[in-house]
Amino acid sequence: MLIMASAMLFLASCQKNAEDPTPVNSNAKVNFIFKFDSTQVRLNAIGQPAPMPAGNAGQSPRFNLMSAHYVELSPSAFTALGAGAILYKAPQVTTGGATAIDFSNSKFAGNNQTFLSVPVKDFAAGTYNWLRVSLAYQNYNIYMNALGQTIDATLASFIGFNTYLGSYKVKDSTVAVNANKLQGYWALEGKVFGVGFLSQGQAPPGATTVPNPLFASSPIPAGSCLVTGQFLTPLVVTGNETSDINVIVSLSINKSFEWIDADHNGTYDPNNGDQVIDMGIRGMIPKIQ
Repeated sequence: MLIMASAMLFLASCQKNAEDPTPVNSNAKVNFIFKFDSTQVRLNAIGQPAPMPAGNAGQSPRFNLMSAHYVELSPSAFTALGAGAILYKAPQVTTGGATAIDFSNSKFAGNNQTFLSVPVKDFAAGTYNWLRVSLAYQNYNIYMNALGQTIDATLASFIGFNTYLGSYKVKDSTVAVNANKLQGYWALEGKVFGVGFLSQGQAPPGATTVPNPLFASSPIPAGSCLVTGQFLTPLVVTGNETSDINVIVSLSINKSFEWIDADHNGTYDPNNGDQVIDMGIRGMIPKIQ
């Protein structure tokens, strides 16, 4: 009898273990990875294809770094801004007066690099169809002409709603600001005949393109750079994931550096009166890898 009781207890134990669910890997994450695509469709502010306006010219930059200061997942096209799953919000300060992004605490990532990783355990389980990423800073290279020379210049572009800058580096030069800068502020560094130069400028208010295909059902604040994009296939998070999910955040940089082409030659010639007008991202497609 004792032997039989022991055998029954052993079998019961085996059956219980067989029915236990697979242990959840608490280290599983959703990783968001930047991809900069110069061939992706160029969109306007309402998410429609956008040809280059008459009198303007554009160039697809060669990206070094980008930063984001807000990331949100939305279940549907009717989810109001802030009512989805907010995954990240960067520090803000009032050092310069009005509330602004704290550039000194920004996180940067380049092409094919992860800019945000969120543990699955921190997600609300659900199906997400839309991604919103508020972009803050871009650093890239462009070609420009000056004094008969073609120059490979580096541009630092601030496209967040408002950014407090102590000092920052463009490429080799450090710029001291110690003030807030509104969306569209930029600085350009290069060399002509071996001599370095640095110039700064400000795009007009409202000139930075921020594509939002949900402009009718889920608008965004004016002056923000809260780019909205629909997943090619919905992101489904159950909370029981045992391996990472990678989301490629493909950003259109198709002629995203745009200027008023005063001399009508299609090249950026600031000495000839060309003026920077737009540095906004031209669309976003999130894809599950």
